Amino acid sequence: METYLDLLPAFVDLIRQIREIIISNIVLIGQVPAPTFHEQRRAACLVERMAEFQVDECIIDDFGNPIGVIRGASAERQSIFVVAHLDTFSEIESDENYTVTDKIISGVGVSDNSAAVGILASLPEVFRRLGLTFASDIVLVAPTQCLGQGNLKGIRRLLKNWPGPIRGAICMETVELGRLNYYSDGMIRGEIDCSIASEKQYGRHHQPNAILIINEVINRILRLRLPQKPRTQIVIGKITGGFNHGKVAYDAKIGFEIRSDSDDMVKALYGDIRDVVDCINKSFGVKLMLNRISNLNATRLPYNHPLVKCASRIIDRLGVEAVSEPSETALSIFLQKKIPAITLGLTRGDSFHQDGALIEIEPLFKGLSQIPALLMAMDSGVCDE
Repeated sequence: METYLDLLPAFVDLIRQIREIIISNIVLIGQVPAPTFHEQRRAACLVERMAEFQVDECIIDDFGNPIGVIRGASAERQSIFVVAHLDTFSEIESDENYTVTDKIISGVGVSDNSAAVGILASLPEVFRRLGLTFASDIVLVAPTQCLGQGNLKGIRRLLKNWPGPIRGAICMETVELGRLNYYSDGMIRGEIDCSIASEKQYGRHHQPNAILIINEVINRILRLRLPQKPRTQIVIGKITGGFNHGKVAYDAKIGFEIRSDSDDMVKALYGDIRDVVDCINKSFGVKLMLNRISNLNATRLPYNHPLVKCASRIIDRLGVEAVSEPSETALSIFLQKKIPAITLGLTRGDSFHQDGALIEIEPLFKGLSQIPALLMAMDSGVCDE
């Protein structure tokens, strides 16, 4: 282990020497739009870029996942996955324009998760510059349909159909450097949609207001009792409604997420919210719909698992403070399948999910150096309990 730690300063310096290649990949791939369910162009761009870096096998699978395989020296070793989700929260389908300065890269989606996909494309060149080869196959994959209603379908489908055993996985998220996720909460994400009929049914002075109905839903959800243990939270993170300042709103919608380290608690609270919706439907005579968007099961690696301890020591040697929180990334799907996995952050950024999203360039070199160092450890058996 000490060998990999001692190599980290040299890794950072050598990676900094290919700064232009890394930035080019981030910009080239990131400017191709990839809203969830519409990632085809970015997938093709990534596979083309990996082929240019002479990855041994580059394909797009039946579900649209772009995959590059760097063949290892041993046919008997299991594969190690490096993953960065391909889609972004942006719904824009026209090409973006990224701005690059000496210190930052800015543009829609760069911090979630376009920069990490650019890093994924850069890894074959990084391995060459560092003089690294592996016994295990290294599988580079950018799964599609991960965010929102995608519900991590790309990685679910890929792991379900993967032909051989998997030794472990590293999931890359663009931000924040020091991020070390090794567990995920149970989660249900949903939407509640209120739709009101026209004035003709109710009469102008008696028509319900969809925004006020949704407000009543929120109030009743906030009255639900949440335990301190198991740790549980309901987040109301999105609200829309109406179309004109002086007109009664015909429709309104909220998006919410239930999180807990207990799957049973998540299911129970979702049932409580369903009861709230049914009750208000009957009381107000409106069309109130509850829709489940996505879900995850609670799962984790032990904090003293060798993979977690190894990653923590690498982050510490880089002079960065490790921060561990529950993650909703592909990590949870690997852990559900009993595959050791962690999620790492690559750099620092700002204006997450906004038009002014940006990332810092200099911290990228430390963040990227985590990947080859951890892969060397995994290739030597750190995942093999």
